[in-house]
Amino acid sequence: MKLENCSIRARVALFVTVAVSMLCIAFSIVLLFALNKMATGNLTKEVMAVGELTAYDVDHGRLVNPLPPIPQNLIRPVQVVDPQGHVVAATRDLQHRPLMAHFTPKSPRRVATAVVCNSVLPSGGCHIVVAQQVYRDGDWTVYSAAPTLPFFVYPGLAALLVAGTSLFTGAVAYGARHTASSSLRPVDAIRAQLDHIRSTNLGRRVPVPKVKDEIYRLARSVNETLDRLEHMLEQQRRFCADASHELRTPITAIRVQLEDALLAAEDVDLSKLCDDVLPSVERLQSITTGLLTLTRFDAGASCPRQPVDLAELVALELKSHQVSRRVVLQLTPGVIVNGDRAQLRQLLCNLIQNAQRHASSTVTVTLRREDGDARFAKGVAALEVLDDGAGIALDQREMVFQRFARLDSARSRDAGGIGLGLPIARLIAERHEGTLTIRDSDQGACFVVRLPLDPQPGVAVTMETDAPAT
Repeated sequence: MKLENCSIRARVALFVTVAVSMLCIAFSIVLLFALNKMATGNLTKEVMAVGELTAYDVDHGRLVNPLPPIPQNLIRPVQVVDPQGHVVAATRDLQHRPLMAHFTPKSPRRVATAVVCNSVLPSGGCHIVVAQQVYRDGDWTVYSAAPTLPFFVYPGLAALLVAGTSLFTGAVAYGARHTASSSLRPVDAIRAQLDHIRSTNLGRRVPVPKVKDEIYRLARSVNETLDRLEHMLEQQRRFCADASHELRTPITAIRVQLEDALLAAEDVDLSKLCDDVLPSVERLQSITTGLLTLTRFDAGASCPRQPVDLAELVALELKSHQVSRRVVLQLTPGVIVNGDRAQLRQLLCNLIQNAQRHASSTVTVTLRREDGDARFAKGVAALEVLDDGAGIALDQREMVFQRFARLDSARSRDAGGIGLGLPIARLIAERHEGTLTIRDSDQGACFVVRLPLDPQPGVAVTMETDAPAT
């Protein structure tokens, strides 16, 4: 089984087990190495002491062969070599054997140590050999030896370390798995709760642990995401219901008018019928166009950029539409923004049409430059569309940017509005890295669009456009 396919508990336990076992093994090796080195040093001193006793006898002329017994705890193989390189004395176990080593201390040192591996010594294997020189009518050499110690020195200690490593590693692995399981238990509860959440019961939330750790933050984030998802789905349901309602109204009107015409086809005035049906068709077309625009924006359609003169665009928009209220223009010329000309024109069209529907007599359009916004280092173009109507309450200003939103509970059509113009206008502003908000005004509603621009000089001008009220 691949490691990535294992559970988090298993991976944590495996990682901790491997890490602890490696640390224990490294500690055991270091401990055994230190003990081996210390024991080898003590053994070398012991072998040197044996050689020093024999060297003392050589120095005082008391050399005999075989060498006399040495105290029980210092019995070691010893050889005495004369200046000519002949073995003249040795312990009983080395009688009639060749030299155990061929190295001598280098001047000015009188003692040398080496590890020798050969078959001269009775026990075979490798030995620690100490060579000590004594001067008596020449340089005599005394060799003393002892078998080298194994790496683990004491087998009992090595076995204890192996058993301790196994037990400690097992205990740590169990503790790691238990700790991981306890830590992930809230995750299991979150997963189980998420498995039961469906689109029909989005009001349920995952449990939030009391300990404010990473899982606590995860649970908070999940619940916040569920809140947003519930809100979005509720908006979607409401949007579908509103779209169905808005589409059904003109379709029903068209159907009724056509059915009436069919009942008395000989009395139908075709021109009058077309005049009666055309407003419903236009409304139906407006709804479908708005829905298509929202769908395209929601899908992330591209937004080509080019320099756009907002003052020129406002004048062009007013000329291309018949206005029903007096329009006062206060425009700073030369206010250039980078954006999609068609989308920006649609933004202006939606705002002006909305103001025309709600104004009592006058709509004021103001365009100017503003500085001091931290988000836009080069300044912003501020476009205000103000009507002198009833205005919008403070607690309802965000509601008007919801799709198919109505400020009255009866949801009656307001002079032809379909409830998509302002949401589309805000989306266009945001797609151009700007904002669309409603600010306080003495009378009526004041919609403010702010878009980033390059500062250019200009002079404010005032123009008025009048149209008969309808």
